Amino acid sequence: MYIKRALLSHIQDHLTNPELTFIVGTRQAGKTTLMQILQNKLEKQGKKTVFLNLDFEADRPFFTSQERLIERIAYGIGTKGGIVFLDEIQRKENAGLFLKGLYDMKLPYKFIVSGSGSIELKEKIHESLPGRKRIFELSTLSLEEFVAFKTNNANSSFFSLYPDRALQFLEEYLNFGGYPKVVLSPTAEEKRAAIADIYQSFLEKDIAILLNIQKTESLTSLVRILASQIGNLVNVAELSNTLGISQKTVKDYLWYLEKTYIIDKVTPYFKNIRKEITKAPTYYFVDLGLRNYAANQFGNALASHNGFLFQNYVHNMLLTHLRLTPTTLHFWRTRDNAEVDFIVNTGQQIVPIEVKFTHLKSPEMSRSFRSFLSKYSPKEAYIVHLGSKFIEIVNGTRVCFVPFFDIPTFNSSSADS
Repeated sequence: MYIKRALLSHIQDHLTNPELTFIVGTRQAGKTTLMQILQNKLEKQGKKTVFLNLDFEADRPFFTSQERLIERIAYGIGTKGGIVFLDEIQRKENAGLFLKGLYDMKLPYKFIVSGSGSIELKEKIHESLPGRKRIFELSTLSLEEFVAFKTNNANSSFFSLYPDRALQFLEEYLNFGGYPKVVLSPTAEEKRAAIADIYQSFLEKDIAILLNIQKTESLTSLVRILASQIGNLVNVAELSNTLGISQKTVKDYLWYLEKTYIIDKVTPYFKNIRKEITKAPTYYFVDLGLRNYAANQFGNALASHNGFLFQNYVHNMLLTHLRLTPTTLHFWRTRDNAEVDFIVNTGQQIVPIEVKFTHLKSPEMSRSFRSFLSKYSPKEAYIVHLGSKFIEIVNGTRVCFVPFFDIPTFNSSSADS
């Protein structure tokens, strides 16, 4: 059994482009499964394919040199062309230069490459492959993918046709998150075992190896603190004092957590960019299940009214569409504590977004939200809530109250690099 991923159609559209098709994302998000599904589709169409995985000991010798790999590819599909899948490329040292050499040979093969959140991969790949690749980021399941799997129906009209069931699915999603392994686990006990395995793999295999640390207590404590204060300002000095480690170590840990697709940093919105860089950011978890597990709330995160968890969900929905695009995501706070949850900056306009974990039946806006509208006069603004859609005009700004499943996208889901 597999879960249909929206990213598959975007990757299929890119198959005719000679650029490398690069699929990146967090560990166990489903990259290998996605590639295998695509391979099966292509083979049914009569296309020649070969699949090599650097996690497999038998495949690793073929990556010792470009010549050796080409020889293996030709053995599998001949020399006239075909599609080559290279999985877990982050295991290859100097992966960017290795792939650049393959691309520059003008081989008759289309390369589809995947890699997890390796620092080497993310930092070096851009330097080595300018103009030679297109990156597609695969996160854990979105709510739409989750519901499509649960209902065996990818029709987006489900949400408006069955609002009560949609809310039930939202609650399940907010509690357990979107890791495929977790979603496919049939019981709460098996879901917990699955997320525990993912969490430990991330700490012990990814971060511990990257940071070359033997003991992960400080890192684990940092993750737990972040999980307990999603959407709140993060002060590095306070974290340093709490954890008993240097501020540099805290910054390093935060940076690595970002680069391995565990958390995402959101910076404040200011017209003065220098102020934006120096002010404290907020952090959100890329997967809600991992956040809940770190906070010891997995499967029970909504036992208390958790507006910040819903806010994290909205952040992830926005991030899915804004990642790898020029559009940036921020929040707004003033010294007198006025705040707006998210500010989308497209470069041409700014769009404030407020999140309300409640069912609004009539237009309601906080004083802070009205203050932002008054100060910046945006053309559009949004309030995301649990109810239906309606519109209010406030001093020339079109304020759209939208349900949780109808969050605007602002941009496409992938971008050229």
